[in-house]
Amino acid sequence: MNKNPITTHILNTSLGKPAADINIQLFVLKGQEWLLLSSAVTNEDGRIDDWLDNGWYQDKQPEDLFSTYKIVFELDAYWLKQGIDAFYPSAEICFKVQDIKHHHVPLLLSPYSYSTYRGS
Repeated sequence: MNKNPITTHILNTSLGKPAADINIQLFVLKGQEWLLLSSAVTNEDGRIDDWLDNGWYQDKQPEDLFSTYKIVFELDAYWLKQGIDAFYPSAEICFKVQDIKHHHVPLLLSPYSYSTYRGS
């Protein structure tokens, strides 16, 4: 598989803008433990184009990627830069990859709430 099968982006819904410079980690569940696959920082468009430790998915068949994943968004530093003492210092989104389709996991963010959905 040559294209990153899991992508994300963050939108600050309180400002109506992408959320840049947020640290994100991608984990996979192996047995009872979460294994860190990669880390990245959102760009000016609030997106992760490719994970910094890119290549974790290279040379794998799509079926080899079927598992449970977790994306951890470190939000505290982002809000503090804006002078906001937000309610959620981080957000964790767990999801399953059970097919060979692309999995886009957006985060819609405000100081006191967040939501997500399976994007395309």
